[in-house]
Amino acid sequence: MTFTDTTSSGKRFGIMLSIALCLLTLTSAWAAEVKVAVAGNFAQPMKDIATEFEKDTGHKLNLSQGATGKFYAQISNGAPFDVLLSADDETPAKLIKEGKAVSGSQFTYAIGRLVLWSPDDKLVDQGGAVLKSDKFKFLSIANAKVAPYGRAAVQTMQKLGVLSSIEPRVVQGESITQTHQFVSTGNAQLGFVALSQVWDGSKIKSGSAWIVPESMHEQLKQDIVLLNPGKESPAASALIDYIKSEKSKKIIERYGYRLP
Repeated sequence: MTFTDTTSSGKRFGIMLSIALCLLTLTSAWAAEVKVAVAGNFAQPMKDIATEFEKDTGHKLNLSQGATGKFYAQISNGAPFDVLLSADDETPAKLIKEGKAVSGSQFTYAIGRLVLWSPDDKLVDQGGAVLKSDKFKFLSIANAKVAPYGRAAVQTMQKLGVLSSIEPRVVQGESITQTHQFVSTGNAQLGFVALSQVWDGSKIKSGSAWIVPESMHEQLKQDIVLLNPGKESPAASALIDYIKSEKSKKIIERYGYRLP
């Protein structure tokens, strides 16, 4: 049985209820969640960008951080990420070639910097000579097989001619995040980490550091790509565009990255 309220107040209530339901439906349709895989070195900048993105668009970001190589394996095995912010430019290109990412969506969002860092403010010199000394027990680097910053660390030590002598003292992190943890907690006296992890807008936050010249390793071009699960998502496309915005660029530069 249907009951119709014919009073004016009942009609007004019905109209207001209909409008509210329509607005709720439109809001739900517009606001969406984006599943984002973020290279460990870019985790904190991405959190800052996410705050602004959510405030400006109403969309929500579900961020997962880790090593680029591990994300590649997960995506290849069907992990439902919508967007990948990689620590290199090779992985996004490979995913596009394999049909797992959207052609034409890849671009460089940042160029990273490698740094040799120690919490000890007197340990690291400008030039990396400490690597040829006995002033440290352990050095931490990221796994070069899955982390681009780990590969850059290996290339740097090869250029310095110290790789073979240091290998017995290397403590390997599965990601640049774990590598930084090893050093900051004292499990290793120094390590090759991302500048973004120890940079405070204009200087190193604490300890001593050598910002490795880019000529010592392959350029750390970091690319973003829209993955297949996100190709029909307006929210995922909105995030891709937002990374290009001036607001995002200012955040990226604040963490010590170069813009392409």
